[in-house]
Amino acid sequence: MSFPVVIHHNPGCGTSRNVLAMIRAAGCEPVVIDYLREGWTRPQLLALFAAAGLTPREALRVRGTPAEALGLTAPDVADADLIEAMTRHPVLVNRPIVCTPRGVRLCRPSHRVLDLLDRLPPGPFATEDGTVIIDAEGRRLV
Repeated sequence: MSFPVVIHHNPGCGTSRNVLAMIRAAGCEPVVIDYLREGWTRPQLLALFAAAGLTPREALRVRGTPAEALGLTAPDVADADLIEAMTRHPVLVNRPIVCTPRGVRLCRPSHRVLDLLDRLPPGPFATEDGTVIIDAEGRRLV
């Protein structure tokens, strides 16, 4: 597949692994960015969030992160403060974020990536937890 795909990936996250597996099953070898290792820049986050139609608050991951301890879950925390915290603590950004010519999307749940691909993975395809996403006839189920 010549369709360029970039995934901002956390290898420790089941949803992120499922998305990566769907991309590869669709015949694409994406550019994989391990954002926990690479980190984020302010311009990068602003561009990704704008392209995905997300606010920093919508992209904030709370579960399994220091978001609450850092006081970031309070409703009066400014977007600029969230972005700054995300650059210091990359885990605060929800994942995976996938970029293709069809758009940019936070792919939670994992099947949201299918809208960004130029073809579906052949069926049957199931996520790590056994949820069937594509049936044996190649039909999308979600």
